[in-house]
Amino acid sequence: MTVYRKIERFADLQSTRTPAHKEPDPDLGHDFIPGERYTSSEFMKREWDRVWTKVWLMGAWEGDLRNPGDYVVTEIGNESVVLTKDEKGEYNAFYNVCSHRGNQVAYGQGGHTETFRCSYHLWEYNLRGELVNVPDLETFPQGAPCDKLSIKKLPCASWGGWVWFSLNPDVEPLQEFLGMIPAHLDPYHFERMALVNDVTVEWDCNWKASVDAFNETYHVAGTHPQLMGMLEDMDVQIDCYERHNRYLIPFGCVSTHLKDGTIITEELKNFMRSYDLDPDSYAGTGLDVRRDIQKHLRQNGEAMGFDFSELNDDQLTDDYHYMIFPNITMNIHCNSVMIFRQRPHESDPNKMYWDLQNYSLIPKGGEWPERPPHRQFKHGDESIGEVLDQDASNLPMIQRGMNSAGYRGLWIGDQELRIRHFHKTLDDYMFRQPIRWTE
Repeated sequence: MTVYRKIERFADLQSTRTPAHKEPDPDLGHDFIPGERYTSSEFMKREWDRVWTKVWLMGAWEGDLRNPGDYVVTEIGNESVVLTKDEKGEYNAFYNVCSHRGNQVAYGQGGHTETFRCSYHLWEYNLRGELVNVPDLETFPQGAPCDKLSIKKLPCASWGGWVWFSLNPDVEPLQEFLGMIPAHLDPYHFERMALVNDVTVEWDCNWKASVDAFNETYHVAGTHPQLMGMLEDMDVQIDCYERHNRYLIPFGCVSTHLKDGTIITEELKNFMRSYDLDPDSYAGTGLDVRRDIQKHLRQNGEAMGFDFSELNDDQLTDDYHYMIFPNITMNIHCNSVMIFRQRPHESDPNKMYWDLQNYSLIPKGGEWPERPPHRQFKHGDESIGEVLDQDASNLPMIQRGMNSAGYRGLWIGDQELRIRHFHKTLDDYMFRQPIRWTE
């Protein structure tokens, strides 16, 4: 039996730009969420038509587009998209396809160029995808008008240190799509963070299984028992908004699932050390650590080169964990952010691409590290860290189970409310009217 310990929260004791109050839980019913949506090719196609081609998508880190001529190639489903910074310092997005015979015009994952030249017949485009040169133009009696043959542009905008794009020419403005996200997350100043890890893993599961895996803490006791010695996995605040959602996970404490909250575990000691608090000379108990780390960072942050003035006390220790619909998961701490971008496979609902990026806050006057190389591999070929390896080990088994004739669908509890909200939002796009799973 769990001995429930209420976590003390300090966010509301001070003025903060990031709202910390609890939102009312939506009534989304309690019945099964159909498992077919993870395995059906027909459902996958409908997702492409109704979701992926309608929403805003994170495309590139602004750090990869610092200078005019920089470009990044990103992929979603069967589409390849080029993101650029042009001579005016503006961001652009356009399809990676030559208007002549369909060859791609940008190769690799990115780089720097003055123009894009198709390797097939040397048709040439500028940084906005506009046609600027056609060899042997006189052999085209119909001409090569720029307005007809420039590459089709896509909506493009930036927020948070990332460049976003949409496959929907009529998409709403990015800020409108993001809703409350900028107001909640701008205080972290992601633009002050450097990319320190960049990985893509090919997983044998549906992309939604990955979203689900990181949308609840119910799995911590079974999948990550070592984390119970440094964070709370039961008393977790969940907030659902129009499209997006979050939970607030207290770090620097012992899980409610452990009866004695006063113990200072090895995991808790390591967490203290990561914030320059010496556990060997510490006089408090496990019940005091979280608050004392917050006080320590509030008092010493400036000397460490960090400005935490826009963050509340809880943000100095806790994981403010946001899900930006449809496929961005953000684990946010005061000095770092870990981002998961979940992308569907081109044709197989049982596979996906999982992009992991880690960013670290650079102290004032500190030297920015070189951009790490991008690595891509299949699940199991390399480690992505103990905790994420544990998560990844579940997903192929989940996908196999969802393909079983014996599986009825997802049976969701209160700790998994974000999953039900995610599927409700998905259905708002898929079926125009929200579906409620009621008994």
